[in-house]
Amino acid sequence: MRLSTFLLAGALATASLGAAAQVSVNIHVPGLIAVAPPAPRFERVPAPRVGYVWVVGHWQYHQDAYGWRQGYWEPARPDHVYAPGRWVRADGGWRWVEPNWKRKGGKHRDHDDDRYERHGRHDDHGPGGHHCPPGQAKKGRC
Repeated sequence: MRLSTFLLAGALATASLGAAAQVSVNIHVPGLIAVAPPAPRFERVPAPRVGYVWVVGHWQYHQDAYGWRQGYWEPARPDHVYAPGRWVRADGGWRWVEPNWKRKGGKHRDHDDDRYERHGRHDDHGPGGHHCPPGQAKKGRC
C-alpha cells in the first residue's frame, strides 16, 4: 500500500511537470512593432506657408520605445500631393507606412517619382530624424 501511494505520487508529480512546461516563441518580423503607438498628441497647426506642406507630428519607434516627432514643414513638390505617414495594423502588430508624394492625376509618372515614392524622405536620418523600422535600412527602404 505504501509503495503504490508513493508510485502514484511520483507519477502525478511527473505528469504535472510536463503540463507546467510551456514553449514561448517570439518571432521577430522586421518593421513590425508588437506594441501599439500611443494616441497622437495635439499640435497647433501653424498658418499656411507658401511652397511648403505641414507634416503633422507623429510617434516614432526607436530602441524599443516610442518618441514624439513634432510637426515640421516639408518643401512642396510641383504637381504632387503629400500623403502623410501613418501607423497601420499589420500581421498582429503595427507597421509604420512612410510618407510619400503622389503625382496629381496619377497617370503620368517619371522614374524619379517612383524612386521618391518608394523611399520617402531621405534628408533627416539619425537622431531626431524620421522613423526607420528595424531591419528596413539594410533592405534599402530607409
